[in-house]
Amino acid sequence: MIHFFGNRKKVIFPYHQLKRDVHAHILPGLDDGSPDEAHSEALIKGMIDLGYTEFTATPHVMCDLFGNNREGIIKTRDGFVSDMKAKGLELSIAAGAEYLVDEQLEQLLKEGAPLLTIQGNRVLIEVSFIEPPHRLHDVIFELFVKGYEPVFAHPERYSFYFRDRSALKRLKDMGCLMQCNLLSFGGYYGKSVKEFAQWIAEQGWVNMLGTDLHHQRHLEGLQKLSFSKGLQRALAAVSQ
Repeated sequence: MIHFFGNRKKVIFPYHQLKRDVHAHILPGLDDGSPDEAHSEALIKGMIDLGYTEFTATPHVMCDLFGNNREGIIKTRDGFVSDMKAKGLELSIAAGAEYLVDEQLEQLLKEGAPLLTIQGNRVLIEVSFIEPPHRLHDVIFELFVKGYEPVFAHPERYSFYFRDRSALKRLKDMGCLMQCNLLSFGGYYGKSVKEFAQWIAEQGWVNMLGTDLHHQRHLEGLQKLSFSKGLQRALAAVSQ
């Protein structure tokens, strides 16, 4: 897709090369993403227009917030897909999750409860934007022990890694995959996040690219996202 501005042409990111979005809050009413089916339908149709054909819904799973669990997420996904099929819209939506590294995740691992994955055995995890949990490395290790491959969501958005990039490298060295947000490369979250996303891409650390789609403003940002050098490096390295 090419947009023309005077004598300059802007190449929009080629979403069709990814085909599948691995991180999106598109199921209705589960978290701070889509509030209802109408919004979910509009967001997904917008994503299809961009070139996506498959989706992984990743509602937040965290202590004392939203109350999401494996069974509820799958039930909501199945109901939404069924409702859309009745309206003539056939969708491929996998039921995944974005797990906050907290006591709830630790308990699930302790119990051996099956976790929702975003692809194969890959589990999407996030941490607080204030500071990483003290037991982050322990939880990552335990995920490996249980047969999962941890995927660290949007590492470029954590300001504490701006100042201590060696700490992020340690996660990478442990085998943790990195999923960066496409909008980070376009400056949606600010200049510092954009610069850090580009730096991560330069290191060759981007394993997956996701939209982290929550609402219409995110969709509008994706519709305008240019295919920057940072994104070219990231796309060349992704394994989704």
